[in-house]
Amino acid sequence: MHLSILYRGPLISCNYGCEYCPFAKRQQTAAELAVDRQALERFSEWIADHPEHDFSVLVTPWGEALIHNWYQEQLSQLSHLANVRKVAIQTNLSCKLDWIDQANPDSLALWATFHPDWSDQAQFLAKCQTLMAHNIQFSVGVVGFAQYREAITQLRQALPNSVYLWINAVKRELPNLAESDRAFFSTIDPHYELNTQHYPSLGKSCRAGRSVFSVDGDGTMRRCHFIKAPIGNIYEPNFEQALKGLPCSNETCHCHIGYVHMDELELELLFGERILERIPLAYHHEAIKLKPTVLQQP
Repeated sequence: MHLSILYRGPLISCNYGCEYCPFAKRQQTAAELAVDRQALERFSEWIADHPEHDFSVLVTPWGEALIHNWYQEQLSQLSHLANVRKVAIQTNLSCKLDWIDQANPDSLALWATFHPDWSDQAQFLAKCQTLMAHNIQFSVGVVGFAQYREAITQLRQALPNSVYLWINAVKRELPNLAESDRAFFSTIDPHYELNTQHYPSLGKSCRAGRSVFSVDGDGTMRRCHFIKAPIGNIYEPNFEQALKGLPCSNETCHCHIGYVHMDELELELLFGERILERIPLAYHHEAIKLKPTVLQQP
């Protein structure tokens, strides 16, 4: 059986201070981080101990995970397991990238978010070049605030066309967003409008809870991040019995990592096996270089 897991451990801290994020510049104690490490290592061991299933894993931390070496180590290890098709993580790409030398480029993937107020664009692009040189598949995203237009334009000009640059729509700002800004975002991200919707989901069929599910640090299983009722625990025998094809119990679904699994949207046709790392099938990059404009960045 192929299972897709969205893993979110106890990590709730970040090294960036984005004003729209509740975890901005939040710190955790050494003891709290040790609990997070133990949870991730236990999860990684559990994956290895279930060769009867194929897994795709997306790590969706409340904060920035890759600045911690245990995430680098465990993602590298998971990428080499025979029963792991894909292991991906959301990141601001502020970490060092020497660890990817030990990872399997055929199964490791990143979706990296560029934060104009906190990231140096030249450094961010240099890290993108490193990923491409190592054949690591990745997408790049920017939060869709109008004030980021110039930074987004520069980013798109510097990145190869084969790298998908997505715009994460700020739903609460959409009523106040100028049509020209919305049109601009669509020129950058041809799938931007997909992310602007609150999709009616109540009673609808979804892979979440059937072949896709979320896992907390203690192993608690939920249909998805947005339905809080537990359905089981991966560390209990016969955890698979918790997986059932039930209709969605939420009125709407508006986050990419949720609605992308709704059956009626058929977004698996758009993303294929790259659905977790948010890379449409039309985008694929090998060891290519950034456009010359990157060298002109300050």
